[in-house]
Amino acid sequence: MNYTLKNGILKATVSDRGAELIALEKDGRNVLWCGDPAVWGFHAPILFPICGGLKDDKYLWDGKEYELKKHGFIRTSAFSVEETTPDRITFLHRFTDETLKQYPFRYEFRVIYTLSGSDLRIDYKVKNLSEGELLFSVGAHEGYACPEGIEEYSVLFEEPETLDSTVLHGNLLSDETVHLGVNVRELPLKYDYFAVDALVFLSLKSRSVTLLNRKTGAKIGVAFPGHDAFLLWTKPGAKYICIEPWCGCPDFVGDDSRLEHKRMMIRLKANEEATRSHVVSL
Repeated sequence: MNYTLKNGILKATVSDRGAELIALEKDGRNVLWCGDPAVWGFHAPILFPICGGLKDDKYLWDGKEYELKKHGFIRTSAFSVEETTPDRITFLHRFTDETLKQYPFRYEFRVIYTLSGSDLRIDYKVKNLSEGELLFSVGAHEGYACPEGIEEYSVLFEEPETLDSTVLHGNLLSDETVHLGVNVRELPLKYDYFAVDALVFLSLKSRSVTLLNRKTGAKIGVAFPGHDAFLLWTKPGAKYICIEPWCGCPDFVGDDSRLEHKRMMIRLKANEEATRSHVVSL
């Protein structure tokens, strides 16, 4: 089922499948990718309890092996609506017997969408209902429509950056990097960047970026305080670019499979709650 938020400036449409944002409109124009299944069938999936891939799609926890597919299971999970107003909605997903087979932690996961002026704020709230420690990652994977193709667009960084993208080998990160420049404030997008997969930045100073249409001057801002990884991704020739602030990262090629050793994981004690937020500005 889809739900609509409005505040007189923005209109957001969200599905209870994965609590996924499927449209974000201003002045009648939807800035999100259409979700064409022949190209990429999502719009803005949420990544939980991992971001990216695991080695062989498996990990070890407390002496037991679990299988967990790339980006986790939440993006296709059913959510309930806990609270809704014209400009705000809260979705809730709780652990199930099925999730425990893949991820042996008891949790509540809330996704809150709030419209405020020309901004859409998205909050991810995770509460640990287990008796012991809970480990997780969470991230956004929002696809923005680029009808002219991505090479008409640039990504503008909040701070001047030394852009070193960590190279992916399949779903795993390597110790190799591709150097894209020093003191970079503007990165013109090229399909060549995505011939292998994504651009993965693990050491940005910036915690906000702007997607700029160089022909029209149209801009979309994404602010992501509290997120240590930032990715850009599309399929070669596709008419969208995904802007992905993550609290987490894929496994590295040389990592072991023990979850407690996985990099960038957020750790919660029993009954503890964590919130990560980002804001999209039109």
